[in-house]
Amino acid sequence: FGVSSNSFLDMSGPTVHSTVYFDISIDGADPERITFELFDETPKTSENFRQLCTGEAGFGYEGSKFHRIIPGFMAQGGDFTKGDGTGGKSIYGNKFKDENFTYTHDVPGLLSMANAGPDTNGSQFFLTFIPCDWLDGKHVVFGRVSDNIELLEKLEAVGTKSGKPKKSVKIVSSGQL
Repeated sequence: FGVSSNSFLDMSGPTVHSTVYFDISIDGADPERITFELFDETPKTSENFRQLCTGEAGFGYEGSKFHRIIPGFMAQGGDFTKGDGTGGKSIYGNKFKDENFTYTHDVPGLLSMANAGPDTNGSQFFLTFIPCDWLDGKHVVFGRVSDNIELLEKLEAVGTKSGKPKKSVKIVSSGQL
C-alpha cells in the first residue's frame, strides 16, 4: 500500500488520541492483529471507536464481522447489532453528529466513519484501500492503520464487487494498547 512513505504519516500530522487494535480472523484462520492510531483532532469520534474497541460501554466490536468489502475501495465493519450494515450504535446513543472534516481520504489505510447521510454516525466504520477523495466532507476521518497495513491486502482479497465478502472476516478480539 505504500502508506509509510506518504507525508500524511509524518510527525507533523495528526496527534494521537489513543492506539487500539483488532485481532482479525479470515475464514476461521488464526487471527492477525492490526493496530490503529486514533486522532486527537476528532476527540468524540476517536473516543467512540476506542470504547467500542475496549467494550467498556458494555458493547462493542469484539465478535463482529466486516460485512462489506469492495476491492479497490474499502472494507466496512462495526455493525455489531445486526451484522448486515443496518445496525450498530455509538457510546453516545444511536447516532451522533459529524465532528469535523479536518482530514481527507487521501491515502490507503485510513479509518473513517460510515454513515447514512449527514450526522448519522454510530459504530460503523470503513478502512480505505485507496485514496477516496469523493468521500471528503461526507465521512469523518478519525484514524489510520499504524501497524500491519499488509492485512488490508488480505481483506481486499476476500472482497467482491457486490461488497459481500467471499469468506468470513471476524474481529475475534479488540482493545486498547
